[in-house]
Amino acid sequence: MISITVTDTGVGEPIARLLRGLQNPRQALKAIGALVMESTKESFARSQDPYGVPWLPNSDTTLRAMLHGHGKNFTKKGKVSARGQRQLAAKKPLLGESKSLSKQFGYRVVGNGVEVFSTMRYAAMQNFGGKKSEFPHLWGDIPARPFFPDAERGLPPALASHIESVLAEAILGSRG
Repeated sequence: MISITVTDTGVGEPIARLLRGLQNPRQALKAIGALVMESTKESFARSQDPYGVPWLPNSDTTLRAMLHGHGKNFTKKGKVSARGQRQLAAKKPLLGESKSLSKQFGYRVVGNGVEVFSTMRYAAMQNFGGKKSEFPHLWGDIPARPFFPDAERGLPPALASHIESVLAEAILGSRG
């Protein structure tokens, strides 16, 4: 399981102050967890990191392995079939046949915070990258294709704005 902690200097402290002012921040934290989880799923749909930077394309080795996984991807003469060409054109980074990595997320409220995580064992390697020398079973080096926000860059502006809206709604609701 991969667990990412993001400490955002832009909205982190104001969010902490707002949460301290709520009588029961649990619902707001759950809503924030759901927002971060959905943002992470959107990264897979766009093949981009949370900040809009496109992921590196699949390597030739990955594309060859995908093609050779199905006999219908080749003609009887050994050429790539129309089906195989469609498969190549549609192959997005980090999306295998099961699409599990793009779906297996969860979140939990921990104190006055929320953790968003992937349940896939190889999620950290895909998010941060990995070297074949460290992971001999790999076909080659794996480039980092971040799908979670990172502590250095903080929360993406759109996500931070959505989180602020959730908190504002929670505060207004707790006053009424």
